[in-house]
Amino acid sequence: MKKLLILLVVITTSILKSQITPYYQQQANYNIEVDVDTKNFKYKGKQQINYINNSPDTLSIVYFHLYWNAFQPNSMMDQQLIQLGKNADQRMVTPEGESRISKLKPSEIGYQKIISLKQENVPLNYTIEETIVKVKLDKPILPNTATVFTMDWEGQIPLMIRRAGRNNNEGIDFTMTQWYPKLAEYDYEGWHISDYIAREFQGVFGNYEVKINIDKNYVVGAGGELVNPKEVKGYDLDIKPKARNNKVTWHFKAENIHDFAWAADPDYSVQTLQVPQGPKVYLVFQKSEKTKYWEDIKPLIIKYFQIMKENFGAYPYPTYTFIQGGDGGMEYGMCSMVMGNAGSLYDLAKLMFHEASHSWFQQVLATNESMRAWMDEGFTSYAENLVLGELFPETVENYPNSHLETVSTYVNFAKSGQEEVMGLLADHYQTNNGYSVASYIKGEMFLVMLEYIVGKDNFTKIMKEYFQTWKFKHPTDKDFIHIAQKVSAMDLKWYWNYMTNTTRTIDYEIKKVEELQGETKITLQNSGSFPMPVDVFIVYTNGNKEIYNVPLNLMRNSKKQEFGIPQKTLPYWKWTHKEYSFILPIPLDKIDLIMLDASQRLGDIDYQNNLYQNK
Repeated sequence: MKKLLILLVVITTSILKSQITPYYQQQANYNIEVDVDTKNFKYKGKQQINYINNSPDTLSIVYFHLYWNAFQPNSMMDQQLIQLGKNADQRMVTPEGESRISKLKPSEIGYQKIISLKQENVPLNYTIEETIVKVKLDKPILPNTATVFTMDWEGQIPLMIRRAGRNNNEGIDFTMTQWYPKLAEYDYEGWHISDYIAREFQGVFGNYEVKINIDKNYVVGAGGELVNPKEVKGYDLDIKPKARNNKVTWHFKAENIHDFAWAADPDYSVQTLQVPQGPKVYLVFQKSEKTKYWEDIKPLIIKYFQIMKENFGAYPYPTYTFIQGGDGGMEYGMCSMVMGNAGSLYDLAKLMFHEASHSWFQQVLATNESMRAWMDEGFTSYAENLVLGELFPETVENYPNSHLETVSTYVNFAKSGQEEVMGLLADHYQTNNGYSVASYIKGEMFLVMLEYIVGKDNFTKIMKEYFQTWKFKHPTDKDFIHIAQKVSAMDLKWYWNYMTNTTRTIDYEIKKVEELQGETKITLQNSGSFPMPVDVFIVYTNGNKEIYNVPLNLMRNSKKQEFGIPQKTLPYWKWTHKEYSFILPIPLDKIDLIMLDASQRLGDIDYQNNLYQNK
């Protein structure tokens, strides 16, 4: 009994400690130098990392990622592609559903091999499990102390299959992403050491100083600021680079980011524009008829950063670079890789502004994508569609909101029976569609429906305070919902729980409309399994309009008027009750139309029963 009591005390103390420990995050400052062999698609690198342990824990082990080791036959990424077949990301499999990785030759695979790894100049023992390096430290890192790692490594640049590699479909020579051995993140959830299966990432904030020694004919685009534009090709047209052994060195710096990426091609051109009270933006791409929209998009880029600032907060870094590269679009610190041969200005804007919006929701608000992909992809998709709706109003002029296509996609997929819960780890979905809908579509719906619950003004305040409070940190969904509850003065835990942990669906309907003694009684029914507040939109025969808001008792509050239409708030609908009735003090023949969720933000899976037309 005594032992049991001691054990309970230890467990209780541990739980309490985990709840009251102040927020902390680690820091890793990188000094990297690489020498690139462009003919053989290889490079050699060395790096020094100043690692600061801001946690309350003593670390005797650290972990690194070697992402490119995934691009080898029989890797975990390869095996997952084989199992998924035609359900996999179509870029990574043949038309027959065969893994492209399985067909790589030894000269085409990717790898990163550690040559030397030291801590404070003492060689370290380590083991490699494909893309994860487990390192036993010579000297444990005590809380609130720092240590220095030095590493030499060499790499082979894989054929372009996913995100990183050589010779992509548009003829870009090198897309150098996930290209260096990268320290894993450690926080109160432990080490974040997901094997690389092709999807999401997590990193440690820090400062980067990167020197790239490469053939003098190449132009490099990267995140960060170029320190020596007068010594390299493309950034100062009056300069002819001075080469040593036919190579020049590109020198970049970046502060307070958690990843560094770059791309190189001899045919790149570089263009710049300045966002007023915002970043200097670089466009690095192959100038041709296929990339003609890169010129037209410049004024839209300026408006893009201004719209994002107004709705979410100001981009905090001095520069941002759009680089033609990769296999679609992918975000990194202060830059993104995008395919450049767009079919229209809208298509290019959609791709660029999605990737750039990750700067807010993956780079600055550095959520762990591997665990909560929806907080990055979904929030980014929300921002993308908000921006596109403002920049291309003709595309949404007949829509009740700029996210309607997302709402429709979600509803159709939810009814298909293929939906998987949004809270799954990013690499653990059974189909690529399941992952895409959970992270991009339902993640966006999380914000669309939240806006519906709290109202537009509250929603904008929530997003701005979230950004301001958690920028340059690693927020979780608990942190976000805490901000949302504080700003809205609503209890939103029920909503967060239903959205992230279930695939339950929403279906409200108008069950009955009847006249009683010169008044109109409206009866609504909850035919779904997900309780929500409901907006009832009324159009009268004289043309007047009203909204009756029915708040949910779980909220303990209600939203204020959103639109230029009079709004009345009704008593709470108790979530245990399937029906809800209220009286309009007006005869039925004075009513033309009644509609539930006219703004179409509710996520209702059956809009056919949301409309009553008086005939």
